[in-house]
Order: sequence, then structure tokens, then C-alpha cells
Amino acid sequence: MAKQNIFSKLTLAILENFFSIEENKSLQIGEPKKFLIVRQHNQLGDLLSGVSLFRAIKETYPDSHITLIVSPFNYPGLVKNKFIDKFFIFNKNKIYNPFYFIRFIKLLRKEYDVVIVPVVVSISFTSNLIARISNSKIRIGAKYLNGMKNDSDFFFDRRVTLDWRMHPDSNVSERSLDIVRPFGINTTNYRAEISFDEQDVKEADKFIAKIKVEKKDFLIGLHVGAGKPQNKWSAIKFAALIKKLKENYSAKFYLTGSSADKEIIRFVEVNLPFNVAFFLNKKIPELAALVSKSDLFISNDTGIMHVAGCTNTPQISVFGPTNPFNWAPIGANKYFVRKSELIDDVSVEDIFSLCNILLAKSRKEINIAK
Repeated sequence: MAKQNIFSKLTLAILENFFSIEENKSLQIGEPKKFLIVRQHNQLGDLLSGVSLFRAIKETYPDSHITLIVSPFNYPGLVKNKFIDKFFIFNKNKIYNPFYFIRFIKLLRKEYDVVIVPVVVSISFTSNLIARISNSKIRIGAKYLNGMKNDSDFFFDRRVTLDWRMHPDSNVSERSLDIVRPFGINTTNYRAEISFDEQDVKEADKFIAKIKVEKKDFLIGLHVGAGKPQNKWSAIKFAALIKKLKENYSAKFYLTGSSADKEIIRFVEVNLPFNVAFFLNKKIPELAALVSKSDLFISNDTGIMHVAGCTNTPQISVFGPTNPFNWAPIGANKYFVRKSELIDDVSVEDIFSLCNILLAKSRKEINIAK
């Protein structure tokens, strides 16, 4: 470990000697048109919550062009996003491929007015280095994150101190903007957003027709999996909730997920006395289209929670150890339930009671529309 620390310090010292940029404390950035944003280090939830940053740039500079560097895993979440003009999928496993490497360097060496490395959870040396290599007039990055020094801040000429320790409950969608707010880039709309097209809607409609959802039925989706075990509400509780909803409402249910969720999905399935539908291994825009046509969506604290959070559909998110004020989707009809750091302290009745309120409201709005 000590050798690694010495090597890291030596590497940083060499890079600082050859690639450091003089800090410019001016908050004026002119009228930039070409933006490069590096988010290859972010998870899907971070990325979707950070759509407010892309929106803010477009609102502040309507004629701007945004190029986003993103990871292969997260690219599907923003593939059709209306704020992004161009993508580059940064795959570390391909960086030693000469053709891929040349294409990547060509992208970076195009002329940009501003490159930004957003920071909400952790500082990424790789993202900072990418920003430095880029041919950009202005480079914006973190100087400190909650009191922790960014050891590679010398790659940036505009260095922003980010500190939310006095505001521990601020939402990530707002925090994503703090890297650019000092330069006059802002928005009042913090909602995440996923763009989907007619083909995605057709896939959703085809699925709804297949499971024979009638006008009297509520369409309720549930995501029972999660990447982190501590963020998984008990599968038996999900099954009990679905049974209780079925006993009280005319409803059709579907479960979302991927192959990674097959065991927990199977467990829920075998503990139900009736069939539910499955919308598995689907593209994120298709999933967003289906959720947008649903009456209610219930999810663990995971990436799909943020996908559903991009729609206007009433939503309940079940939380355990994570602070929901930071991570829960924001907006009308977006609710979370948390009792403690143990997610299973949330009871079936806790969620069912909130379902009653939201479904009653949904039915009332449908009747008013008629």
C-alpha cells in the first residue's frame, strides 16, 4: 500500500510538472457554443439525476452543442436524450485498441469552448485526465469535494469548491449544478428526463395489449431487484404487496429487471397465486415508455428507480441505508418510504397505504378527465 501511495504521488508530481494549468479565478466564460462533459465515472442514478446540468446548459446557451463522454453501461440511459447532441462511449477495456484510441483522441482534440467534469459522489482521476487532454479553452472541475482535496485539480483552470456538509439533504439533481452555477449556468427545473420515441411507445403498447389491460384495470409496475443487497426490500414482502393490491383493486402487474434479477423475480413469481407479466432485459427508453403509461410504479432504491423518476407516473421508492433526500426522484407524485437504515423495517402496510392514496387520486383524475 505504501509503495502504491509513493508511486501515485510521484505520478501526480510528474503530471503536475508537465500538464498543470494556471488557475483562473474569473467567473466569466463568454458565450460558449461547444461543451464537452465527462461523466464516464458515474453510475446510472448519478447520470440520470444529473440531467439538470444538461438542461441548464441548453437553457443558458440555447445554441450550444453538448458532447457527452459516458460509460458503456450508462449510455442506454441517455441514448435519446434531447439535450445531448453527441455521445462517445468510453470503454477502458478498449483503450489499448489502436483504432479505438485514435478515434478517442480525435474526439478530444476537436476544439471545445468548455469541458466540464461534474462531481457529486467521488472524484475521478481518469475523468480529470480526459478533460486535460481535451482541446478546450476552459476546463471546469472540482477543487475540493466536501473538504477532500482533488489531487489532480491542476488539470483545470476553473476550480470549484463543492461542499454539501452544511446541506446534507440536498438532492443530487441540485448538486449536479453546483459545478457550473458560479459561471451563471443554472435552471429551476431539476427533474431527470429520458427521451423515448414512437418506436419505444409501440413496444410499450404491444406489451400492454399482450397482457390484456382493460379500461377498468390499473397498470402497476414493480422493480424488485437492486445492485446493492442492502437496497433490496424483501422479495416476500413484494409478493405480499402484490397480493394485497390484487385483492383490493382490478389491476394488472408487471415486473421489470434484467438477467441479474432472475432469482428474486422467480421468488416473487412462485409466491403469487396468480400470474404477473415480465418486462425484462428491455432498452431503457422502452422501459421509460411503459412506465409512463402505467398508473403506479414501485421500486427499490436502484438505477431503475431513476428511470421511472423521469416519467410523470406516480411512484413509490423503498429506501434503507441511503439518504432518500439525496437520491429519491423529485417532482409531483414522487414518494419514498424509509424507516431506518434497514430497508426491511418498511412494512407491506406502509407501502400499501400509500398505494391506496395514489391509486384513489389516479382514479379521480381519470374520472374528471372523462
